[in-house]
Amino acid sequence: MTIFKLCKMSPIVVFIGLLAGCATVSFEQPKSHSIAISDADGTRFGQYAAYETAQHEGQSGFYPLRQGMDALGVRLRLAEKAEKSIDLQYFLMKNDTAGAVMANALLKAADRGVRVRFLLDDVFTTVPDHSFLLINKHPNIEIRIFNPVSRIGIYAFNFVGQFSQANRRMHNKSFTVDNSISIVGGRNIADEYFQLKEDAVFVDFDILAVGPIAAEVSRSFDQYWNHSRALPIELFITDKNKDDLETVRADIAEEFDHIYDTVYQQALTSQLLQDLIANRQPLLIGPARVLADDPDKLVNVIDEAHMQLAKDLSDILRRAEKEIIFISPYFVPGDSGVQLIRDHVARGVRVFILTNSLASNNHVAVHSGYARYRKDVIRAGAELYEARANATRELSGDGGGPDKLTLHTKAILIDRRYAFIGSLNLDPRSVEINAEMGLLIDSEPLVKTLTQNGDVRLATIFYRVRLNDKGKLEWHSRIDNQDVVETKEPLTGWWLRFKAWFMKIAPESQL
Repeated sequence: MTIFKLCKMSPIVVFIGLLAGCATVSFEQPKSHSIAISDADGTRFGQYAAYETAQHEGQSGFYPLRQGMDALGVRLRLAEKAEKSIDLQYFLMKNDTAGAVMANALLKAADRGVRVRFLLDDVFTTVPDHSFLLINKHPNIEIRIFNPVSRIGIYAFNFVGQFSQANRRMHNKSFTVDNSISIVGGRNIADEYFQLKEDAVFVDFDILAVGPIAAEVSRSFDQYWNHSRALPIELFITDKNKDDLETVRADIAEEFDHIYDTVYQQALTSQLLQDLIANRQPLLIGPARVLADDPDKLVNVIDEAHMQLAKDLSDILRRAEKEIIFISPYFVPGDSGVQLIRDHVARGVRVFILTNSLASNNHVAVHSGYARYRKDVIRAGAELYEARANATRELSGDGGGPDKLTLHTKAILIDRRYAFIGSLNLDPRSVEINAEMGLLIDSEPLVKTLTQNGDVRLATIFYRVRLNDKGKLEWHSRIDNQDVVETKEPLTGWWLRFKAWFMKIAPESQL
């Protein structure tokens, strides 16, 4: 509903809508309790994971998923070969090609008898409720929505009316098959995360995890799945449509008439998963553990005591000896974050920060919050880099690619040995308000792979942000083999810069 339509409403309609804004969802409803399967040893993936674990003294194996099509293809192959279970936990799913492809894969798996549990956050998901209700009718599929907003009355009014509750979101992202293999990282289920957009590319990242760590991911999933805020979709949405499951199958089939030969087939032809299982592509080995917020964080008052993931990471960062690389699309450090950088630099630790520029950021308000700390971060001793929005041709390698690049990778690399990869942004929303999760991996080979050719990529894909002799910001990069220096926000016009300035009014605590 646009603001113009809202303004044309009669006072009585607006009044009724505001009353509906008081509508709430009851979380005191009975639901089944379930946990991850424990008898996956006989499955293909269970045997593969057991073999790899035995070969490496009980440690887990990992492989980075850098390219969007590989990330989609591996998910589809996992779903295609699943024998017992698929557990998915995501912040959002969109009603687009990637959403249709994933829905099709889950339905086909369920047809083979695979149990599918799908846990999804509510606020930014654009798939219609009706479509989820239809898929949920499959006897082997259960969909739960985390912390849903009431559908009675006007959704926007309900969100505002229950803001203190609705503002607390589950941002976790994981995909686990047969309790043996997981994918954890920054991607949601939407076209932009798998490089299916023609006009823009998200530089995103997931990690494929094989072995004991997958069971840890499952335990975290179970904790959220059985939480009081995870409601079966049928408990708070009434399906007034008379369509059945075959209707949604037909809709997906019609969609696939147009996309199968391009997107679906291209994703499935990704050989990465087959190469890994056949040992043509070795895993990167190391011990690991899941770092995650407790779901109770979202029902408690905002307090450091409930910020478990942030506390765990802080303890780990304090032990850094040589280098920390922070990669975050949304970086709002606050005064405490600046002091953390200052303390590390004082101990001789080199600190790199990779984030978005104004031109590459898809959330202008977040850039406004970040920009006020830029000079402080540089003066604290960090080496600050911002993504170059027109660097897509450097990524493609063929001089082509979409028009705009946006960094969406979320990772922390420590001492060329430890990697934290997950859903966490380095901003107040992720640290304080939302629930987050990720993997802490101890693997020098993995980190070496992730940082390979790092100096070249920094020079060509990012701007190094510096302070000149007058204390003004400068953006340095190397473009077409030429050193370039910009003295104002690169690749932006006056209107975007004005919006960034104006959005400084946004409360930092919500960014």
